[in-house]
Amino acid sequence: MDPERQQVEAFPLKEHDGPPGGPALVQYTTVNISSEPPRDHIIWSLLSFLFAPPCCLGLAAVIYSIKARDRKVVGDMDGARRYGATARGINVAATVLFCILLISVVVLCFLQPYTAGVILGAFSRKLI
Repeated sequence: MDPERQQVEAFPLKEHDGPPGGPALVQYTTVNISSEPPRDHIIWSLLSFLFAPPCCLGLAAVIYSIKARDRKVVGDMDGARRYGATARGINVAATVLFCILLISVVVLCFLQPYTAGVILGAFSRKLI
């Protein structure tokens, strides 16, 4: 809702304040409703699922993101906010673990290239 287009309701405080036909006191009430939909973080969850697979946190984040989107479609905004917040927390954990893993691999490659080659070579042979 635009702040410029807020609805204003007017009603008299007292019906008989002053002489009949005189000015009446009017109280104005403004209601601000947050129309911002809850976020489901589906893109971040999909990226966590594809690129940060430690402990399958990306899969859990995708599941909670889908639940948040479903709750939003149904109209349960509180449930969508809860699921979205859980998905965000899982995505943060997956991203932090991925960064730690990436930094440790880079440090290992620069500090001990022979050991890193042996470890990464053994890992790549298991994948093939």
